[in-house]
Amino acid sequence: MAPSSALVSKLKVQLKLAISRLRMVQQKETALAKQQRRAMAQLLEIGKEESARIRVENIIREELNVELLEILELYCELLLARIGLLEAKECDPGLEEAVKSVIYAAPRTDVRELQQARVLLVEKFGKEFAFQAVENSDGMVADRVLQKLKVEPPPQTLVTEYLKEIARTYNIDWPKGEKLQSEPIQQDDSDSDAENPSGGQAIKALEAPLPTEELSRATPPRDLGPKSPIRMTPPSPSTDNIRPVIKLPGVPSTQPGPKDRPPDSAKYRGDDGGRSGTKKAVVPGKIPDVDELAKRFAALKK
Repeated sequence: MAPSSALVSKLKVQLKLAISRLRMVQQKETALAKQQRRAMAQLLEIGKEESARIRVENIIREELNVELLEILELYCELLLARIGLLEAKECDPGLEEAVKSVIYAAPRTDVRELQQARVLLVEKFGKEFAFQAVENSDGMVADRVLQKLKVEPPPQTLVTEYLKEIARTYNIDWPKGEKLQSEPIQQDDSDSDAENPSGGQAIKALEAPLPTEELSRATPPRDLGPKSPIRMTPPSPSTDNIRPVIKLPGVPSTQPGPKDRPPDSAKYRGDDGGRSGTKKAVVPGKIPDVDELAKRFAALKK
């Protein structure tokens, strides 16, 4: 017999492999069951009810097998989580149900990794312990494992419920006329429609319009009216330009330029402030006085 620690190490590796294989088999069986349900739906649609009843028993058997594999996967995960307790000479009471259930159900599955784990468990706890598990003499094998492994035909009520569920899933009228009976009977609402032209639906009461005074005081929303398709984002302020301003091309500046400034009166006067009798500049927009008009007429006569 191999040492206990080496045997437990082998068992740990084998349990991991068994868990992975059990999950793969469950996925495969589930995919096959979906294909078989689709085939059952086609048989019901063409009226082959007897053939569908016989074949649906195989679907029930496969689903029970998937449930069994799921239970065994949970037991393997429990043994792997408590692998340290398996190093004892006697089986721990908290693991006895899991160990005996695996020893009892492993030969009835097609998972080779689970069967290898069963061999290591029998080697660890002895042939007498394994005989009790196979015969279930002490009743430690889980009842749900025994229920899944029963070899007996399913009751006809279960078969009928499976067929009804398949027909409902694939929208098939089986049994004939049951789909029509399940739909609610619509009442004749012609009289009520004549009285209520809205088709029986409640119409919300319209709100009273606002008076003219309130409308005049109301503030229109900012987004009312056409919007410009061009949007310009102002530049962010920097140390060189603290208050940046967007300059659009073609828009005249509001600040007066050098040409728009009024002429300096000092340029049109003499250095003596106008006492030398030099000609004064005519300020545009100002009405001339009588003396200036007389001078203009005298100049025209010449």
